[in-house]
Amino acid sequence: MEFFLLQANELNSAYNYFPIALQLIFGAGLVATMIIGSSLLGPKRSTPEKLQNFESGIDIKGNARQPFAIKYFLVAILFVLFDVEVIFFYPYAVNFRELGWEGFIAVVLFVSLFLSGFIYIVKKGALKWED
Repeated sequence: MEFFLLQANELNSAYNYFPIALQLIFGAGLVATMIIGSSLLGPKRSTPEKLQNFESGIDIKGNARQPFAIKYFLVAILFVLFDVEVIFFYPYAVNFRELGWEGFIAVVLFVSLFLSGFIYIVKKGALKWED
């Protein structure tokens, strides 16, 4: 007990993190107990209707494992890329007076790099939908 009291006097000791670790252990234990308890105590009545996939009330057509065009993924990645670009404008908009011309040149360079990437994407035909 004396060891813990000596450790508690230090500003950044492991003793200070003990309540957090204890809370994480109890939280993980609670989650594990609930998952295991529900699987052991819950009803197990499997019927063909319950095991069938539910697609928003629409009858299932085809196989869900069939490949589809990479264009969907490409458009999603482009959306994330340009969405993140807009997020970087917020700090500039808040501090544009303090940043002065140096900040303006940095933002123009940033926008020109993204604009050149967008022009490359358009020239490669990544946004053309054929199907």
